Amino acid sequence: MGPVSRCFKDQLCCMAIALLALLPLQAGAQTCQTANDMDAALRSAITNAGQRYFDMAVKGDTVSLRQSAIPSLSADFAGIQNTIKDHQPELAGAQPNVKAAFLLNAEDATLNQRAEFYCGVFGKNGQTANSSAFYLDNLPAGKYAVVLIDANSPKGRTMFSEVLQQNGNDWKLGGLYIKSAQVAGHDSDWFLAQARQFKAKGQMHNAWFYYLEARSLISPLSFMSTLATDKLYDESQPLQPSDLPASGKSVSLASPTSTYKLTAVFPEAVGNDLDLIVRYESANVSNTNVAYQENVNVMKALVTRFPEVRDAFAAVVARAVDTSGRDYGTLLAMKDIK
Repeated sequence: MGPVSRCFKDQLCCMAIALLALLPLQAGAQTCQTANDMDAALRSAITNAGQRYFDMAVKGDTVSLRQSAIPSLSADFAGIQNTIKDHQPELAGAQPNVKAAFLLNAEDATLNQRAEFYCGVFGKNGQTANSSAFYLDNLPAGKYAVVLIDANSPKGRTMFSEVLQQNGNDWKLGGLYIKSAQVAGHDSDWFLAQARQFKAKGQMHNAWFYYLEARSLISPLSFMSTLATDKLYDESQPLQPSDLPASGKSVSLASPTSTYKLTAVFPEAVGNDLDLIVRYESANVSNTNVAYQENVNVMKALVTRFPEVRDAFAAVVARAVDTSGRDYGTLLAMKDIK
């Protein structure tokens, strides 16, 4: 793995893969309760557990947090530890505000089944201001809770989200997701405005990427939808470029020396910058000198093919991924890609 590759994850990556594997499988109906639908004792038990785990994360107490996790997550806890470490500056001194809590009843779920939870009041046209939906696959039978916490600190607002699983009278940690509500001081509304400006200028790739970032910043979880995310999806979907990877399909990118198979291209916050991430297939990344040069070739070819991205991103990150799943990442500032 390259020196920067650990920091860059696919836009739909979840910290608790052991619990939540997002695979397109057959749908099944489950039930959901919002905090207002729960009785006081249940609501208190869920929110208290959520706040307790928040306090552990803020203190960097990953030992206690791991002991409070479900077995499958506890056995593979590195992702949680890394994400807490990465976000420790934003969490330091943060004051929690429980924004919402949901009870997801999947007691009739079976593996290899898509679990869909519709929470709150829906209208004839779908989502309303008081509704949310969750889409989870390969979810073991049981009762789950989602706790959404806004962590407010001098660094800004951080979205801190937990998936809990009921174990007797306890609520164990099943997943933890942390992300800032801003990138370089800009929130979802700013990225939406920029996306519309790019669209007006005919820069459809930039517009598409900025719509993706606006949707990411407006929702704490990739597997959750609301009226706001649905509206952004409907507005952006007609702009989805046909020359970018999508729905598991790769695309070819030609350079002067080779042709590369791209598997993903997406925006991601890296520190205080918004960078463009490109993933592609590689035969072998064990020779890091060769992998580095291939990454540079891919970045040059990508910017040559889509020159408009120079106006929208601070840098490009290329990640070569070989057949064993190993990857090697390289970051270059946009000004250095020539």
